[in-house]
Amino acid sequence: MEVEVDGRALKLTNLAKLFLPELGITKGDLLRYYSDVSPYLLPHLQDRAMVMKRYPNGAHGEFFFQKRAPEHRPDWIDVCSIEHASASVIDFPIVRDLSSLLWIVNLGCIDLNQWYARCGDVDRPDYVHFDLDPTDGAAWEQVCETALAVHDALEALKMRNFAKTTGSRGIHIYVPIVYGPVQKTVWAFAKQFAQSMESLNPRLITSEYRIAKRPRKHVLVDYNQNAWGRTLASVYSVRPKAAAPVSTPVTWQEVAKGIKIEDFTLRTVPARLRKVGDLWKPLLHEQSPRFNLEKLL
Repeated sequence: MEVEVDGRALKLTNLAKLFLPELGITKGDLLRYYSDVSPYLLPHLQDRAMVMKRYPNGAHGEFFFQKRAPEHRPDWIDVCSIEHASASVIDFPIVRDLSSLLWIVNLGCIDLNQWYARCGDVDRPDYVHFDLDPTDGAAWEQVCETALAVHDALEALKMRNFAKTTGSRGIHIYVPIVYGPVQKTVWAFAKQFAQSMESLNPRLITSEYRIAKRPRKHVLVDYNQNAWGRTLASVYSVRPKAAAPVSTPVTWQEVAKGIKIEDFTLRTVPARLRKVGDLWKPLLHEQSPRFNLEKLL
């Protein structure tokens, strides 16, 4: 099907192909979801390189990561050129509007994975963040307990922080920071903070990054995703799981009251957004309070 989006001709393919077969969700349904949530999603993707995680045959098919924008792409797809350690320069695609968003999803991207830094300076991120991931045997209630402990510790440092479900097994916590510190500095702070959380809560929390050494029935406060070039699933991303869960912003009151990953899905999130709006909107605005991380360093 060829459609006109943003005044551009966009070819969409294989719309009837099942992408999440347990619920009968097709590629066309996925494109409609991203179109529905685009007013809330697009501001979070602006000026950020996109790492494409492509599932050409749906969530249960083989997937592959693609950093470089395809050579045969529309001339209106912008790129972010990033030099890597090998001295090679990779042109990552950028999602700027609905047409470029749907173009990316049409390539088989179920979830979206963008850089933490903007293209103006890819070494200086806008956030420090923590990925809370349960180890073997840990319960979801432990994830929520850890999230509240991390929240309280960040608040004690006067670091305003925001939570979202990962759409998989855990919770992401983001802290908007003043532009300036390089990625390595942000990573070093995150590591020190995670280790401190482990020291304060050894029965619950681990900061051990090596899988073989992680204790069972704990929650990993993963700091290593702050390393240069790493990404996490973006806000409002559908995850390639049977129930079509969505990585969704939640309030701290909701976390304390009790939430479930399955509360937030491709079929429920658009209505939630129309009701509560974008809970992560404060992360977008330069005039909103952002923590000056350099004060702690």
